[in-house]
Amino acid sequence: MKSRRDFLKKAALGTAGLAIGLNAKSYARILGANDRVNFAVIGLHGRGYAHLECIRQNKGAVVTHICDVDRRELDKFAAATEKSFSQAPVKEKDFRKILESKDVDAITIATPEHWHTHMAIMGLQAGKHVYVEKPSSHNPREGELLVQAQQKYGKHVQLGNQQRSSEHTIEIIGKIKQGLIGKPYFGKCWYSNTRKSIGIGKPVPVPAELDWDLWQGPAPRKPYKDNIHPYNWHWFWHWGTGETLNNGSHEVDLCRWALGVDYPNSVTASGGRYHFKDDWEFYDTLVTSFEYGGKMITWECMSCQGKEYYGRGRGVTIHGTEGTVLLDRNGYQVFDLNDKLLNEFKIEKKTSTQDLLSIDSMTTRHFGNLINAIRDGEKLRSPIVEGNISVTMLLLSNIAWKVNRALHLDKHNGHILDDPKAMGLWSREYEKGWELKV
Repeated sequence: MKSRRDFLKKAALGTAGLAIGLNAKSYARILGANDRVNFAVIGLHGRGYAHLECIRQNKGAVVTHICDVDRRELDKFAAATEKSFSQAPVKEKDFRKILESKDVDAITIATPEHWHTHMAIMGLQAGKHVYVEKPSSHNPREGELLVQAQQKYGKHVQLGNQQRSSEHTIEIIGKIKQGLIGKPYFGKCWYSNTRKSIGIGKPVPVPAELDWDLWQGPAPRKPYKDNIHPYNWHWFWHWGTGETLNNGSHEVDLCRWALGVDYPNSVTASGGRYHFKDDWEFYDTLVTSFEYGGKMITWECMSCQGKEYYGRGRGVTIHGTEGTVLLDRNGYQVFDLNDKLLNEFKIEKKTSTQDLLSIDSMTTRHFGNLINAIRDGEKLRSPIVEGNISVTMLLLSNIAWKVNRALHLDKHNGHILDDPKAMGLWSREYEKGWELKV
């Protein structure tokens, strides 16, 4: 990117006279191109719109390229992009063509989860910075390889756990670390929703607008059914990682951050698919414990039963020797040991667990942090070497649930000890030709 920036600076000096006759918006675009970060958004259904809007809200950044294997999504998103930036984006079905473009500085990844690591690593290899939605990997081995790739190629990789850029969250966790509630030793987090049944899928012809082969990409091939695309892939092991990685990756990460811990000594997980009988392969109800020896984190999800804790559909409580902090995306409360409210903070615009787009100020700041890192060297708030620990912990929760027993871990790298069957789930098989290479 630096070489392009230097070229543009020199070119601007030689063509300043051409600005006569241009309108203000066009001229500003030329002047701003020197330091502008050009983004390509990959994966356009749902969360991709948050990427678009949050990039728009940051100065010095623009979406120039968009990519999706579904032409319906591509055409719809192109119109939204042109409206946001007053210029039509380059549209591509195959992300590999995006990576070939010298005009793209950074890619954002909001695809199904079985694609995340492959696209991120290939992006790094092509010299692109990366914003990758959680989870950054479909299995723990992918996480290891993504960290290795980032360290090898040297570009930035920001994990999309945007609450790391929430101002009130940064403030209160800083106070916890300074002793606000004494020694913190227990983090409890939860997520509740009222997701509906996905039914029993029927084999049907692939929609003409969808490239099903490219959609599957690195995953071994399976026939198309009518209850997979565009969202329900989350609940199939072959492509998704369940509610734990879909949402728990946010709250467990907050607990780990507040307690100052990395990989636990052990992981246990229990639960099941209780609410409906359908094709959903994961649990809809789960309780996980991460034991550290002196500290503990628990994660609870109820995907189909929306009863809230403390009037919140998602959140965390951090318990210490002198008090408790209740924290969510909308603010925090501080209590003493007798549960007396001592202090609280609330943001004006509330978020909801029902919101699949999650366009909010903390996501805008999270993108801004990456943009500043690219341009000015600002420290990332969720670099992949840090974010991968939280992702891997939650993938291990899924493995513990699947094998139905406690996992004992190597605290240095999260590897499962003395359990070959469970460790066999550390990685996966890929479609021939899609094996990961760093």
